[in-house]
Amino acid sequence: MTDKAENLAAQNPAAQNSVKEKLIQRYSAAERINHWIVAVCFVLLAISGLAFFYPAFFWLTGVFGTPELARIVHPFVGVVMFVAFARQFFRYWHHNLLNREDIRWMVAVKEVMKGNEVGDIGRYNGGQKGMFWVMVLCMAALLGSGVIAWRPYFAASFPIPVIRIALLVHATSAVVLISSIIVHVYAALWVQGTIRAMVEGVVTHGWARKHHPRWYRESTGKKV
Repeated sequence: MTDKAENLAAQNPAAQNSVKEKLIQRYSAAERINHWIVAVCFVLLAISGLAFFYPAFFWLTGVFGTPELARIVHPFVGVVMFVAFARQFFRYWHHNLLNREDIRWMVAVKEVMKGNEVGDIGRYNGGQKGMFWVMVLCMAALLGSGVIAWRPYFAASFPIPVIRIALLVHATSAVVLISSIIVHVYAALWVQGTIRAMVEGVVTHGWARKHHPRWYRESTGKKV
């Protein structure tokens, strides 16, 4: 595939069917499984959490069978999500350290939204790195506050004022995380080829060269 054909394939899904794709592995099977475990846990936690937080959503507890069962399952699913995300943290933290190119990307985010990539981006861009660290902070806050409020195991060890503060921190962190994940999912759908990376584990050369040129060079040894 020529460079021109790869660029065409990156921008036009129809063109991808007319040329033989050259693919780069972006995520291994283990990485994808890890990601989807976190994603499924997040959906279950968001559903049950919103049901507890706001009466109008209480009907969502029906997903778990009964409200009582939802309250029992919620914290255990939270622990599973935290453990799975901890694995992601130790796997990706060094890829998510901000640098000058990421700042440049963030400043020019309006251009990026127009489809014009900015900066010599590595494995992740400034937005993805920001999302990563928001998740790290929210997960830590949710775990700490969740343990304090977890009845009947730990809550009895803390005074009521501390539990109230923990519940406030828990709710605030959950709202921030849910809002961030909505943006994360929208961005993944908006940038063609991104969902494929987490489903099949591969991206085209054209996609990698357009959105992550430095990572493309590192992965293929080719110059952009």
